[in-house]
Amino acid sequence: MTGGSTFARELRMCLEEMLDTLPPEPEYDALPFYRHWLAERNLGLVPIADAARFDWPGRWLARVRATDGDHAVVMFGSPSGPFLDPAGTFARGATIEEGWLLAPLDLARPTALPSAEAGSGSVVGIFVAPAAEAPMTHVLRATALPGRGLEGDRYAAGSGTFSGPGRGYELTLVEVEALDAVGLTGEEARRNVVTRGVALNALVGRRFRIGPVECVGRRLAEPCAHLERLVRPGLLRPLVHRAGLRADILSGGTIELGAAVAAAADD
Repeated sequence: MTGGSTFARELRMCLEEMLDTLPPEPEYDALPFYRHWLAERNLGLVPIADAARFDWPGRWLARVRATDGDHAVVMFGSPSGPFLDPAGTFARGATIEEGWLLAPLDLARPTALPSAEAGSGSVVGIFVAPAAEAPMTHVLRATALPGRGLEGDRYAAGSGTFSGPGRGYELTLVEVEALDAVGLTGEEARRNVVTRGVALNALVGRRFRIGPVECVGRRLAEPCAHLERLVRPGLLRPLVHRAGLRADILSGGTIELGAAVAAAADD
C-alpha cells in the first residue's frame, strides 16, 4: 500500500471526511505516513481486533478487500455500515479486512496545534549513538544533516530502532528539567539534544532553531517499554508527555553546547 495507491487516495478522502480538513498527500506508504501526521495533531489510529464484527455508534475506518484490491471506507453505526465508500465496494461484495478507531493520544490535550509559547532556552547536552541500543556518547558539537539526523548518530546512518520512512525520526530533544525530575542522565534518556529553559511541547508543528540549524517539531517523543527495557522499569508513567520532542532537520549546520533554542522568528 504505497502513497500513490488506490487505498492511499481513498484513505486521504476518508480522513478528510472524519477530520473536516484535507490531509496532505502521503510522502511514503500511506498508513505509516498518516499515523505520523495524525500524531502531530494528538490523534492516533487504534487497531480494531475483529473489524469484520465491530460495531460502533460513530465513524471508524476500514480497509476492505474487493475484487480489484484494497480500498478505504468510513464505517458508522451499531451495527455498522458504509458511511463513505468512495469506490462503491460494498455494492460489489467487499469484505472488511482491518479497522481503526480515530482517537486522541491524550484526552486532556486539544487536537489542534498548541498555542502555548515555547520561550527560549539553550543546549546543555548533545548525544549520539552509532547503532540501535548502543550506548549514547556525549559530544561537544554535532553536524546536523538535513533529511537525515546528526552525523555519527544511528538515525543519520539509518540503523536506529525506528529507522525507516517517516517524519520525526531525524532528531530528538528533551528538557533537562524533566530528566532531573525522574533522576535520568542525558545518556540514559537516549535523546540527541538536552535543553534547558524552553518548553519543547509547544514546538510541535512549529519551526524552531538550534543555533544556526532550522528544524520542525513533529510530535512528542513519548516514553515506551523500549526505554524502560534499556534503562530501568518505572519510567513510563512519570515521563508521559514529558519525554521530549521528535523533530526533523530542515537546514544543516553545527549544533554546539550552549546554542540557543527558540521558535523560528517567522513561524
